[in-house]
Amino acid sequence: MATDSFSDCFIDEDPQKALEALNEALQGDSDNAEWFCQRAYAHTLLKNYSSAVDDAKKAQQLQPSLPLAFMRTGIAEYHLNHHESAHTAFTQGHQLDVSDKSFEIWIKRCEEIMGEQTRIGSSNRQTPAAPPVKHDWYQTESQVIVTVMAKNVPKDGVCVNFTEKELSTTIQLASGDNFSLHLHLQHPIIPEQSNFKVLTTKVEFKMKKTDAIRWEKLEGEGQESNIKHFNPNQYPTSSHYAGKWDKMVVDLNEEEKNEKLEGDAALNKLFQQIYCDGSDEVKRAMNKSFMESGGTVLSTNWKDVGKRKVEMNPPDDVEFKKY
Repeated sequence: MATDSFSDCFIDEDPQKALEALNEALQGDSDNAEWFCQRAYAHTLLKNYSSAVDDAKKAQQLQPSLPLAFMRTGIAEYHLNHHESAHTAFTQGHQLDVSDKSFEIWIKRCEEIMGEQTRIGSSNRQTPAAPPVKHDWYQTESQVIVTVMAKNVPKDGVCVNFTEKELSTTIQLASGDNFSLHLHLQHPIIPEQSNFKVLTTKVEFKMKKTDAIRWEKLEGEGQESNIKHFNPNQYPTSSHYAGKWDKMVVDLNEEEKNEKLEGDAALNKLFQQIYCDGSDEVKRAMNKSFMESGGTVLSTNWKDVGKRKVEMNPPDDVEFKKY
């Protein structure tokens, strides 16, 4: 096939057919720089960009003064996202043929992309990495508590799934990012009696133990021979030092007390606090009045309710019915 038969139009019409013809031609004449340029063009149309770079550079070696070889190299490198290499090839080609405005267009395009990449890279370096979200755990006789140290989490920003041996949760952080935690628990829990609470400084997951045993660790497989009865003064944890666990529990309870509740939740919390802080007589009075009145009376005066049956006393707008 004649040299002028490998025109751009011929290659545009059927790049694969042109590639096969050029392969055959170059077997007979392996020093033809223009044919290597045209085969690079066929490879580019077929998106064989690495092969296109190889052929175009071969053409540069055979004929260093051929501007088309540098154009083919630059375009193939550009499609490989090698923008600096492409810019270098276009610049060298433009020096060989200053009249070809195509080189100027490609040079400008490469410079715009490289400038944007530099700007993005600089911005990423200036943005401090978000601090890692830490979690810890402790236990009581009946519960295992996992605490995720995340502040200002939205009240509806927690998705959690309890199963017998797993805790899975995704937490929406104040930054807008999501934090995921998946734990394979050492011992089984009761999912139906497990819950979580969103506080201002953390998210707390309380898991109900199936047995009152002391967990040696949070995750892994529990060994029957290693199971020990619970000792409330010894709390295993992920920390590497012994802490004052009684103080930690007091601090956690204090933080829960300081949570601001409203409506029925606030009223129930008040009754719970009165009961917890009350004397034995106060507790007896509250239990007796509540049970005998069907939940309509709650008294703390044992001298009064201790010597009589507490009658039902529903609110004026409520009618009590027996079922």
